[in-house]
Amino acid sequence: MPKATINDIAKKLNISTSTVSRALSEHPEVSKKTRDRVKQIAQEMNYRPNIIAQSLQRGHSKIIGVLVPQVRHIFFAEVMAGISDVMEKSGYSVLICQSNEKYENEVKNVETLIQQRIAGLLVSISEETKNYDHFKQILENKIPLVMFDRICSQIHTSSVTTDDYKGAYNIIEHLIKKGYKRIAHLAGFSTMEIAKQRILGYKNALQKYKIPINEKLIIENGLNEEDGAKGFLELYNNLEEKPDAIFAVSDPVAIGAFHEIKKMGLKIPEDIALTGFSNNPNTLMIEPALTTVHQPAYEIGKVAAELLLDKIINKNEEIIQKILSTEIIIRQST
Repeated sequence: MPKATINDIAKKLNISTSTVSRALSEHPEVSKKTRDRVKQIAQEMNYRPNIIAQSLQRGHSKIIGVLVPQVRHIFFAEVMAGISDVMEKSGYSVLICQSNEKYENEVKNVETLIQQRIAGLLVSISEETKNYDHFKQILENKIPLVMFDRICSQIHTSSVTTDDYKGAYNIIEHLIKKGYKRIAHLAGFSTMEIAKQRILGYKNALQKYKIPINEKLIIENGLNEEDGAKGFLELYNNLEEKPDAIFAVSDPVAIGAFHEIKKMGLKIPEDIALTGFSNNPNTLMIEPALTTVHQPAYEIGKVAAELLLDKIINKNEEIIQKILSTEIIIRQST
């Protein structure tokens, strides 16, 4: 059933649109009987208020919305520290929501943040997100938006990322120079820009050194530890000729694979080398310590916050795309 408007409800009840509007907002001048009837019909007709329009009518607060996939990841905790430091100095409060990697949660969180009359929004999208209408609507209504880390090329707004392609390329080159030939990739979903760039870096490095690309060595999955464990088992159990090295799309994925490798009694790096991407502190707590690609998480948050403030305070509508450098951290796992 299509969503109804205030006009539809007014016609159904033969009352004015202003009465419907006041009834829905619990205005005391409208009788309880009328309020209850309006709300009943609104529910029956699948009415949903235009939250963005309402917030624009009320004006904005000094609250910045931040939407991340998962707050439990150390990477995003460091990003949020960078955001908070910048915003607090500028007199803005930060309201953080997590999508928990779910598209529906992301849409609901955007609506919730808008209800708080946010002055602007900082977003890193979920791994499920393939429809971006909720972000397009924000831009159409002139709410400042900056994306970071997990961005969407279809949304024309400022963004802050790291050089995912070069980071992946460099770590594969490192593995090749160490003598590894069958390098597998526990990848993220190719619908995600970060996963796409890391797969491309992986493939191009192999091509440069004339190592054939074997699609069976690429497993697309999520970005968490459980995805790494599942991906490694799928990879290792289904191939007669086993990989001698693994490049994981993220550190949590690498750590998930690490635990399964240990359960099998395999030695790292003697039997199989392992690398990650991000350089979170957990990579130093496993034995052997994990070779990984460093992402400047705090700097990502800081730069994203500064870009958003520029849009809010200076009304800067220029689209700026910042790409920060990565660095390989070589440790015992390779």
